[in-house]
Amino acid sequence: QVQLVESGGGLVQAGGSLRLSCAASGRTFSSYAMAWFRQAPGNKREFVAAISGSAGNTYYANSVKGRFTISRDNAKNTVYLQMNSLKPEDTAVYYCAAAHTITVVTTGAPYWGQGTQVTVSS
Repeated sequence: QVQLVESGGGLVQAGGSLRLSCAASGRTFSSYAMAWFRQAPGNKREFVAAISGSAGNTYYANSVKGRFTISRDNAKNTVYLQMNSLKPEDTAVYYCAAAHTITVVTTGAPYWGQGTQVTVSS
């Protein structure tokens, strides 16, 4: 069982940056693959980025590749999403998710945070 709490969302102008954090409970954080998803009003939740437990592998949606960076600090039980060159279309509620494998975290993660709002103004 793992509990996830996101933070760092807010309002930013287009072209700006934000860093989201997701703090996880538990003593086996490094055994979990982690991912970020987002959901805009009226849209389905979509995958943004994922990172393996060892941080050796990262994966990104094409829409954020080159602008967003996922990272983790296993000593702090935290995963981050650095978002640069933000666009109005990045506006959404951002969620972090956890699972024991990259495949599961990207397709059917069992653990989710409550989400943090990111709003990008034009």
